[in-house]
Amino acid sequence: MTANPNSHSGNSRGAISIRNVSKVYDPGGVNVRAVDDCSLEIAGGEVCMIVGPSGCGKTTLLNAIAGFHSISEGQIDLDGEMLCGPSKPLADQGADRVVVFQNGALFPWKTLAENVAYGPVVQGVLGKNEAREKAIHMLDEAGLSGVADKYPGEVSSGMARRAEIVRALINDPKVLLLDEPYRAMDALTKSIMHESLLEVYDRTKVTIFFITHDLEEAIFLGDRVIVMTTRPAKTKKIVDVKISRPRDYRLLSSEEFRVLVEETKEAVHEEAVKAFEAGERELA
Repeated sequence: MTANPNSHSGNSRGAISIRNVSKVYDPGGVNVRAVDDCSLEIAGGEVCMIVGPSGCGKTTLLNAIAGFHSISEGQIDLDGEMLCGPSKPLADQGADRVVVFQNGALFPWKTLAENVAYGPVVQGVLGKNEAREKAIHMLDEAGLSGVADKYPGEVSSGMARRAEIVRALINDPKVLLLDEPYRAMDALTKSIMHESLLEVYDRTKVTIFFITHDLEEAIFLGDRVIVMTTRPAKTKKIVDVKISRPRDYRLLSSEEFRVLVEETKEAVHEEAVKAFEAGERELA
């Protein structure tokens, strides 16, 4: 399966190759196959959106890339080097791949600036003062200059989530792994977060692997939308989003956007029906 031919980034960092990957949980017992013979090529600097029914195995795939879960078969490479494969089922965790989950993970006892600076200081990459200067500069770029010295509980959920993205990017990772980071937000806050993420992407061109259930979010942000099958997960359909960047919310009212959303919705609905019917059979 080829990488995205429409990628506009020109970035040579962060190319992910997923080849014939399977994951079986508890092979000696329940034997749940979460991912089955999944292959996908993601270009460096691509925004790759992953959609599919709940529980289909999307997060399992993200966790394998991050090094949180092992794989049972296949191989995952980053920039041509193996992360995990037959001889090494669990990838090493590293600063080249950073995860932002749905639930916030900022330290509540540290200011936003201290949260952002924490990683480089702990890893010995930067001294405390240098890390703070870089953190404040990056928070300024993200529109958080007025709240850098406030604690997470003193700012809005959107501001806190922006700070998490900044914290993820301070070590200049190759890949940003996002697992439904905006799911619990109201529509207005989510729209602001989308604009903020696109601004970050336009500056950094970091490869983004983004799991979502929001199909409009997927089309608005992505270069491609990968529709996964119901469990076990494999690629069902790839929707190319041939819409130029930078993007803004005028895109949402365009016919081109609506057509892409409907195309994606149809593919996801087919798999959601299969997932529902499988659940009904299990309960019968």
